[in-house]
Amino acid sequence: MKGVHSDDIRLLLVDDEVGFAEVIAKRLRKRGMVVQAVFTGTDAVRAIRKQDFDVAILDLKMEDMDGIEVLKIFKRAYPEMAVIMLTGHGSETAAKEGLEYGAFDYLTKPCDLEDLVEKINQAVQAS
Repeated sequence: MKGVHSDDIRLLLVDDEVGFAEVIAKRLRKRGMVVQAVFTGTDAVRAIRKQDFDVAILDLKMEDMDGIEVLKIFKRAYPEMAVIMLTGHGSETAAKEGLEYGAFDYLTKPCDLEDLVEKINQAVQAS
């Protein structure tokens, strides 16, 4: 899958901070990605059952479901889908746990959009 262009990427964004998720989704769409934003772990699980995604961006700290739980479900159901975790400052331990469960990588929030786009492209190329 080398040479993947941003406009070919189908991305699922999972974050319970609605304002943050909507801003990131909008900015990624401007780069040509097809982005579906959901705000709960439960909705994320529903979304991947209905549609294929190349990559998921998953917040680790959510109200309804822990991000690690969601990651485990994603990797069991769709092991080929790349998952990038977002973690708040100081939660690097949880993010490293996520890597053990098959996440591609993690970024600390707030993250630079360019870093995020680069990480998405790396994740898609690696999968």
